Amino acid sequence: MSYTVLIKFAGDVEVFQKAMADRADEFRAIADKGRSLGAITHRFAVGDGFIIAVDEWDNPASFQTFSSDPEFQAFVGSVGASGPPEVWVGESIESPDQF
Repeated sequence: MSYTVLIKFAGDVEVFQKAMADRADEFRAIADKGRSLGAITHRFAVGDGFIIAVDEWDNPASFQTFSSDPEFQAFVGSVGASGPPEVWVGESIESPDQF
């Protein structure tokens, strides 16, 4: 069993995309830490004034441990996200129309 985690931040998308290019090594290091704590998949999406992370984790507690790290929170704020995120966690399920 795994869990899908959706995290939506208000933020400056231009600053975020520039940070991904300029600070790629930091993004990779955070991804490595996430995997070591139980992250299975990770992907970003952006829209008008927001950033979304779509993750799959082995369990919600692993995600909580990762996301509550003060260094991680400082990094998120430094790459364009602002304010507290909206977070949704649900048990991942398979469906007949999945692809």
